[in-house]
Amino acid sequence: MIIYIAPCKVGSPGFSSLVARLDAALGGLYPPGSNHLDAIRDLDAADAFAVGAFDLIEQVGCGAFKRMTDDGVYAEIKRIYVEPLYRGTGIGRRILDALEDEMRRRGLTVARLETGVATTEPLALYEKAGYRRRGPFGGYRDDIHSAFFEKQLGLQC
Repeated sequence: MIIYIAPCKVGSPGFSSLVARLDAALGGLYPPGSNHLDAIRDLDAADAFAVGAFDLIEQVGCGAFKRMTDDGVYAEIKRIYVEPLYRGTGIGRRILDALEDEMRRRGLTVARLETGVATTEPLALYEKAGYRRRGPFGGYRDDIHSAFFEKQLGLQC
């Protein structure tokens, strides 16, 4: 298996298909008010950047971030998802690393995210990658179903 990570369009068929699967999975785990799912059209309209993980030509993972200015300037990570067959292979970490590299390239030094507490794999990924828990940010409210994280990014030379 040779997986490569590359930029992709938020509205591309592969990205959209993966996000639909992610939405279906999360919809069964959390009440509607606790699902903070940016629609593809909203991400596409935002100052967003997306990557895909590809196994030859099939997209098997995705992730994005959007530049935010509501609570200082930061990047909010959105929509990281890896197909179940490909989980546990490090693809999620590679997607996260690619997003962080682009954040640094754009001069963004803070990455934040909200994720659900019922999915342990993403929680472990973010903690291993150096993200630290914090309180709600931006428009989020405290929610027993949510975990909020932040990481300070060093700029690349």
